[in-house]
Amino acid sequence: MRKIFNNVFSGKTVLITGHTGFSGSWLSLWLNELGANVIGYGLEPYTENDNFAVTNLEDKITSIIGDIRDYEKLLDVFKEYKPEIAFHLTAQALVQLSYKEPKETYDINIGGTVNFFEAVRNTDSVKVAINVTSDKCYENKEWIWGYRENDPMGGYDPYSSSKGCSELITSAYRRSFFNPQNFNSHKRAISSVRAGNIIGGGDWAENRIIPDCIRALKKGEKIGIRNPKSTRPWQHILEPLSGYLLLASKMFEDGTNYSGAWNFGPEHNSIFTVEEIVKKVIKYWDNGDWEDITNINEPHEAKLLSLDISKARNYLKWEPVLNIDEAIRFTVEWYKEDKIDYVFDVNQINEYVSIGERRKRSWLF
Repeated sequence: MRKIFNNVFSGKTVLITGHTGFSGSWLSLWLNELGANVIGYGLEPYTENDNFAVTNLEDKITSIIGDIRDYEKLLDVFKEYKPEIAFHLTAQALVQLSYKEPKETYDINIGGTVNFFEAVRNTDSVKVAINVTSDKCYENKEWIWGYRENDPMGGYDPYSSSKGCSELITSAYRRSFFNPQNFNSHKRAISSVRAGNIIGGGDWAENRIIPDCIRALKKGEKIGIRNPKSTRPWQHILEPLSGYLLLASKMFEDGTNYSGAWNFGPEHNSIFTVEEIVKKVIKYWDNGDWEDITNINEPHEAKLLSLDISKARNYLKWEPVLNIDEAIRFTVEWYKEDKIDYVFDVNQINEYVSIGERRKRSWLF
């Protein structure tokens, strides 16, 4: 794999919390291919079909099974491996589950964020730390334009509000302990990143639209949709990850100017309803059908949400690579493949980079 992102990650020790999860596994794999010494800290994979499991990532990186709520163990890992760059991806990431398990959601998403930044604060080797939150961190007013990084935090449901809290914690640690104005004294750069509705291969979580589609299609059943008219900023997993990696490389080289909050969402033309996305999945699967299973008694979920990516576009020169059909194609091809392995994921990353080069995405050069 060609060394992009100014080859910053080659030879660096990078710690990732939540490395066994959907996003964390793809980030771990990409960093491994970029020559990083990847240290993962997280729970066991959700299923044996998860991306982490089928690619045998545990044989490629240093994988440590541990709970983000166990601060002493987390700190020991930081102290032992002395990472230079740290990404925090551990989360309870499901809105519906947060209604059923609000305390666990807050313990993981809020307490886990504090534990991560305490470990960073107490490990001198760390120069860059990035907290991966969610587009749902914003106080959602259901307006038609995208949220900007300086819009108020909020959250109707426990999950969304926990992500708003995680953002506030990040901001407090940055201002209190890693203020960019005092960079020459602490030499640390701290940021948070927010992505849209991420799709891609290897996600098998419950109550998430792509895994729900795939489970139904594999069984020959109709896909049940709870909120077919809800709109979301859909993007393939490699899109925000490219933004996180680009940002981390910039922070490592210039911590003063790149610390802060950043949106990495899709273009406006990739904002579709759930119904439209399901129809595209069926198209690339070659068969299938869906049905509306909306229950008016279901807990509240946002109906309209999008991100403004002007900051990343202007200051990082980052832009999305894939259109929505390519994002769906990448995703469906992963689930249709009989024998997923490490090489299959690497090939998808290489194809993604190649498409970006053809479309002259300047951050790739």
